[in-house]
Amino acid sequence: MGRDQWGTGRSRRTPWGAIALVMLTGLALMRNGVETSPGPPQPAAAASVAGPRDTGVSAPVGGEAVEPLAYAPAARIRIPSIQVDAPVVDVNLDPAGWIEAPPAQDPNLAGWYQNGIAPGQRGTSVMVGHVDNLAGPAVFYGLGSLDRGQEIEVSRYDGRIAVFEIYGVEVFAKNDFPGARVYGDTGQAELRVITCGGGYSKADGYDANVVVFARLVETR
Repeated sequence: MGRDQWGTGRSRRTPWGAIALVMLTGLALMRNGVETSPGPPQPAAAASVAGPRDTGVSAPVGGEAVEPLAYAPAARIRIPSIQVDAPVVDVNLDPAGWIEAPPAQDPNLAGWYQNGIAPGQRGTSVMVGHVDNLAGPAVFYGLGSLDRGQEIEVSRYDGRIAVFEIYGVEVFAKNDFPGARVYGDTGQAELRVITCGGGYSKADGYDANVVVFARLVETR
């Protein structure tokens, strides 16, 4: 995974708009033979970034900004409120220019887009994971049940932990995915955690993405 190639001062920037619409193509697994009805939880309107009736551009929650960390790869993600404690693997672009998903065979595995921002670094870091696989629920099955104020912890390979507070959870149709809103730089250290959601059919898989918006509130 190229762990020996990163340095403390390393910084990366990615043209998110170019990849936004294909971000989770590999995460829409079919649930053939797996009955998970009524399906994974979906975000409540009250948990949205701007509230149930405001569809404006997202913005981080208020409060004093935390000093961002330098670049270091992600190692593990923990979301205590939905019992997520998973190792993280680097994911990259496939030959067609699409972001890869983490291997589906391991249900407890998240992926960090290594050519983007490191968790805790200034900018918007992106982590992805499957909602389910052919055996049943996977690492981010409960993502849609998260709410504002809950926390996400990301352990990094430099020994630091970046703690993020959720300020919104939303679901976006895959054919109308707001890349600039999701991946845009807010001027702070932010995190997006993404999985599949919305409606499901055996023919087409999931038709939407669940996106968690969070900002850095603590480092240790």
